[in-house]
Amino acid sequence: NPKENQYQSLHTAVIGPEGKPLEVQIRTHEMDRVAEVGIAAHWRYKQQASRDETYERKIAWLRSVLDWQSQAKAEGNEFLDALQEDLFKDRVYVFTPKGEVIDLPAGSTPVDFAYAIHTDVGHRCRGAKVNGKLVNLDYQLVNGEQVEILTAKRGGPSRDWVSPHETFVKTARARTKIRQWFRQQDKEENISAGRDLLQRELDRLGVEITYDEIANLFGLSSVDELLEKIGCSDITTVEVAERVLKLGKVEEPPKSASESLGRAEAPQKPAVAVEGFYVQGVGNMLTTISRCCNPMHPDEIIGFVTRGRGVSIHRRDCPNVLNLAGERLIKVDWGSSSPAVSRAKIRVQAYDRAGLLRDIADILEQAKINLEDASAVTARQDNLALITATLEVRDTNQLSRVLAKIERLPNVIEVRRQRG
Repeated sequence: NPKENQYQSLHTAVIGPEGKPLEVQIRTHEMDRVAEVGIAAHWRYKQQASRDETYERKIAWLRSVLDWQSQAKAEGNEFLDALQEDLFKDRVYVFTPKGEVIDLPAGSTPVDFAYAIHTDVGHRCRGAKVNGKLVNLDYQLVNGEQVEILTAKRGGPSRDWVSPHETFVKTARARTKIRQWFRQQDKEENISAGRDLLQRELDRLGVEITYDEIANLFGLSSVDELLEKIGCSDITTVEVAERVLKLGKVEEPPKSASESLGRAEAPQKPAVAVEGFYVQGVGNMLTTISRCCNPMHPDEIIGFVTRGRGVSIHRRDCPNVLNLAGERLIKVDWGSSSPAVSRAKIRVQAYDRAGLLRDIADILEQAKINLEDASAVTARQDNLALITATLEVRDTNQLSRVLAKIERLPNVIEVRRQRG
């Protein structure tokens, strides 16, 4: 089967003289003309007036490239990304119920398949069957499978499909179509959705910052503009998290602690890397992660020199820091070799049901996250369950992704990271 750009060839490698590998490409004359000259080979070598299926596929591909270019003008490098994906990625070939072959990048999902069929089919996609069996919409398609899309009579795509925490969409074509749909929706609807997404992300991160400050980080003139862009997925919550955490917008320690910290920053001694941290002016000293706030990369952190237990590492906005002796606070930062894992406490609020804990454990297992401890309490009067757990995660991005998946479980009301 040819690629979308109609390139077609058999490639193999054999061991030649002196044990050197020799690549062999096998093509027909027509395949070679397309490979060397490109799609223009059709006009150069085919003089007959009648159009065949190959001709139509070539024209359709050119039209799709022009379509991506026009729709992705506001997306920076999105058009180039789409073209690269279409030309150079491995492919997977699947069938429609009528036997038509659909060519997609490897790793594509039923949502990608739906948008490859027709934009409207993609927008109204609500489920999928593969070889006659229902599958999740983030299922990765395999060569030779037959795919059937289940559609609603009306409606649009889900914002989750273009969420950076999810894997519903692989192809640039589908992403572009989904974002275009959200841009065309009512402005107030996008602002409302953006506000919900932004607040949920800030709650997960446990960071306090105003919407105005976030808008300034993106060079936007108003909060409404920020919320609208988040609502239509022009700005993702991962981009927000990266900029907010890099800014390190947290509550400052009291004046005495701040002044003492300033004195500790005097450049009389170099910063020394200690077990994944840079500790200002301190040699080989034991460092421990404080369990009261469980800082994790890339949280803003501060060190407290304990009596006999080295330097205790806290988040800068840890409430306990305000009560510590200011003269024993020192500057620390994450080193280039930050800890492989960090502890993060999470809080899940949900209406209790059978299998809830198992579903949460399955998500953690799929993400290869270790569950250090967990507890659950259910209020009998309203059947409301409160689950707290300590996880071992690499960084805030991994934590944010897994919290997003837990939040979509049935009966779950809220999921957030706890400060301590």
